[in-house]
Amino acid sequence: MGKVLTITEEEMKRYVELNKRKKEIEQEMNDLKKKFHDALDSSFGKQGKGEIRQGNYKLQRQIRTAVNYDDIGTVRRLEELNLKEFIIETKIPDTEKLESALNLGLVEEEDFKEHKKVRVTQSIIVKETFSSIE
Repeated sequence: MGKVLTITEEEMKRYVELNKRKKEIEQEMNDLKKKFHDALDSSFGKQGKGEIRQGNYKLQRQIRTAVNYDDIGTVRRLEELNLKEFIIETKIPDTEKLESALNLGLVEEEDFKEHKKVRVTQSIIVKETFSSIE
């Protein structure tokens, strides 16, 4: 068996302290970003890319544009215009129904074993507690 690691109260306390500082730092960075955007908005417009130089530093704002279409409305309109070649038909499994069928024993799990992917994530939560014993 491997080496047993111990975790001290001091390490947990340090984690809580660092987490608080991280949140404070993120808030300050968000405040600065807002100030930078406001300054760039007034100089270059809301959607304008721009650059501000101060001493050895350069602040740049880049603008990225993404175009999306509402799937249902766009497909409906393409069908109305007889532009069916612009429509992609996608076959996807109804995993909710498949899981229900597996639970009910209507299909064998073995048939889908190689296709099933289970994602497991870990999360650490350390909270400061206060003892009611004095």
